[in-house]
Amino acid sequence: MKGTRPKILVVDDTPANLVAMRRLLSKVDAELVEANGGNEALAATLEHEFALILLDVQMPDIDGFEVASLLSEEESTRDTPLIFVTAASSDELNRLRGYRSGAVDYITKPINDMVLLSKVNIFLDLFRGRRELEVLLARLAEQNKQLEIEITERRRLEALARHQAGHDPLTGLPNRMLFHDRLATAIERSHRSGHMFALAYIDIDGFKPVNDQHGHDAGDELLKSIAQRMRTMTRTEDTVARLGGDEFAVIMEGFVDQTTAALRLSEDICVSLREPYHLSAGEPANSVEVEVGASLGLALFPINAADADSLVRAADRAMYAAKRGGKNRCVVAD
Repeated sequence: MKGTRPKILVVDDTPANLVAMRRLLSKVDAELVEANGGNEALAATLEHEFALILLDVQMPDIDGFEVASLLSEEESTRDTPLIFVTAASSDELNRLRGYRSGAVDYITKPINDMVLLSKVNIFLDLFRGRRELEVLLARLAEQNKQLEIEITERRRLEALARHQAGHDPLTGLPNRMLFHDRLATAIERSHRSGHMFALAYIDIDGFKPVNDQHGHDAGDELLKSIAQRMRTMTRTEDTVARLGGDEFAVIMEGFVDQTTAALRLSEDICVSLREPYHLSAGEPANSVEVEVGASLGLALFPINAADADSLVRAADRAMYAAKRGGKNRCVVAD
């Protein structure tokens, strides 16, 4: 952790050697942990993380080579630098054995204080650098995590803003802007495929009396119920939109026999919208039953129009013809 002094483990079975090493290492900025044998050294590595281990070779319980081998096999200690400091022979065989046991250096006694301190400080600097790098990497990982959270939240808000910009807040249906975008797309598809599609304009008959008699909350609930019925009646490839007030539109695509199928779907919508509605307006105990109707005008592209504006006007005229004809009915554009 940041601010924690690095630790050095000194392992020697001779008390005088430990005292001498303690005095020498008092000159470095590190915490000293002492062990007087191999078993005690292994136990210490379970409790502490060491920047460096200074290990005697000849010890009564487990010799230094065996301790080094055991430490190199453990994941928590295999990367801890280990220096043999010993009075044993410094011939090449022993040095080679020391390096094979996992040591990074092999120093024989009598010790050159300056050499040992220089080596110790090098490994302490390496340890501190590694710790600083770990802290920086952890900080960077946390920053990346936070950035990912912010990006995800920004994308969510952008998606929500796009949805809200194109949808009616009361019913959740596409609004007039998104409706015209979907209509333009349907026209492009029709030009590419050569298939017709239908546009239905719908005006709710009898909505204003419900709104006036039972209040705006009841009117809002009625509009939401109407929108839900229209979703249920139409297919996933159709677009049901609220154009404003009690006016709705449906873009119908994908029929094989467009005229007959679109007219049948339009008539089914009108029948469904005439079924009674039970409105609570937030007060279930005061629920009321109301009935409304729907005047629907149906226009076909490209039979009744050559562009979007003409198609909308044709469907709108057919809808008003349905109203003039007695309401609660479907009329197909001329």
